[in-house]
Amino acid sequence: QVQLVESGGDLVQPGGSLRLSCAAAGSIFSIDKMGWYRQAPGKQRELVATITSSGSTNYADSVKGRFTISRDNAMNTVTLQMNSLKPEDTCVYYCYAFVTTISRSKFEVWGQGTLVTVSS
Repeated sequence: QVQLVESGGDLVQPGGSLRLSCAAAGSIFSIDKMGWYRQAPGKQRELVATITSSGSTNYADSVKGRFTISRDNAMNTVTLQMNSLKPEDTCVYYCYAFVTTISRSKFEVWGQGTLVTVSS
């Protein structure tokens, strides 16, 4: 019913920048929270940043001051601007949304993941 399509993952040098985008499509009535999580090989998925429909944001301590999350409620998109990237930011990044469908069902949706590699 609802899909999240991510883009923007790439190979970047330490200190560089990258922008991830995610678009939600389907039978959407509204989206409360959207955000990004990431997972490194052998580790648990962890929060990167989230943003509510009213614009309230939450960041992991490890990315505060370097990453910025934003969204377009009308377009159902969320973006993560990543600056001053470090090798430890190398992960698969997953888009997340808490969706209310047009039939008023509520559920979490995850994207397929996009790989960010920070290396010289």
